[in-house]
Amino acid sequence: MITGVIGSGAMGAGIAQVLATAGHTVFLLDRSTEALAKAETNIQIILDKLIAKGILTSEKGSHIFSEIHFTSAVADFINCELVIEAIVEDLLVKQELFKELENIVTDTCVLASNTSSLSVTSIAAACRRPERCIGIHFFNPAPVMQLVEIIPAVQTRQGLTEEIKIVVQGLGKLPVIAKDTPGFIVNRVARPFYGEAIRIMEEGIADCATIDWAMTTLGGFKMGPFSLMDFIGHDVNYRVTESVFASFFYDPRYKPSLSQKRLFEAHYNGKKSGRGFYNYTEPIPEPTRDESLGKSIVERIVAMLINEAADVVALKVASAQDLEIAMKKGVNYPKGLLEWANEWGIEKVIDILDSLYNEYHDDRYRVSSLLRKMKRETKQFNIM
Repeated sequence: MITGVIGSGAMGAGIAQVLATAGHTVFLLDRSTEALAKAETNIQIILDKLIAKGILTSEKGSHIFSEIHFTSAVADFINCELVIEAIVEDLLVKQELFKELENIVTDTCVLASNTSSLSVTSIAAACRRPERCIGIHFFNPAPVMQLVEIIPAVQTRQGLTEEIKIVVQGLGKLPVIAKDTPGFIVNRVARPFYGEAIRIMEEGIADCATIDWAMTTLGGFKMGPFSLMDFIGHDVNYRVTESVFASFFYDPRYKPSLSQKRLFEAHYNGKKSGRGFYNYTEPIPEPTRDESLGKSIVERIVAMLINEAADVVALKVASAQDLEIAMKKGVNYPKGLLEWANEWGIEKVIDILDSLYNEYHDDRYRVSSLLRKMKRETKQFNIM
């Protein structure tokens, strides 16, 4: 398959490597020759490391590299069967790009966006043939992360979603199907992991280090919310939260935090800038290892995550099975959220959320109607 990738940053270069490894002929495009040269060097370094570790033979590594054609000319996409854009998260920029592509590619070429939170339907609306458009959201780093969200637009032609699912499986990835709603599956469901942790910190219940300790040591998460936000970068994480909040018509469940906004405004973007919630020029503070406090933190955040997951199923954003795959493979949660709900019991989740609502009278703690229905019917989630 001849495939085009637009944007040679870490995500675009990673997608190009994945495609070439799976046997695609790839044209990797960037208007910046400097960025393109950097991507070429980085891909070669990565392949050399894989060869040195014995994961690839030198012949296979050379073949993969030879299948990636670095270009600054969009005209090189003329024979592409699929084009994936991985450029800046700006709706107008993506729309203009898709308009330009339609003047180059064939009528049967599929145009895909790697957007993490923008409306695929809005991107497709800029095209003469919007039925050929779809979202294919890889996770960073693309060569490592297994999950890929596939998001059909309202206009996407019947059958294209399944065709793309087969293509993604051919890349050795795990595809899940998501409705075109803000944040899709992972970036929507994960919002409380960050937002509720910040709320707990802002209230003075626990500091960042203690919340991170609770979520990793007691909750089993690989990274705590503050370490993870600093790792992702507040220039990315805050913007996604802000985008999801606005896209959901300012639903308080997705409300951003002023604490994170101030870090973003100060350019304290986390590890890459040396400072975020933590100051990386100093030792990370020691947590307060209070198991009772830690348990209450885990229960509050996980109950909020389960509630969001239940709404995703209730509103047919994704199937229960795809949701569980997405949260385990997209953000490495220790278990599926619906599995967690089944283990705790639906009644416990509702009791935690109702207690929070009664204390704060904040609509962010409203219980999913699906959870209340399941409690009445004494049901569990079917995740098989």
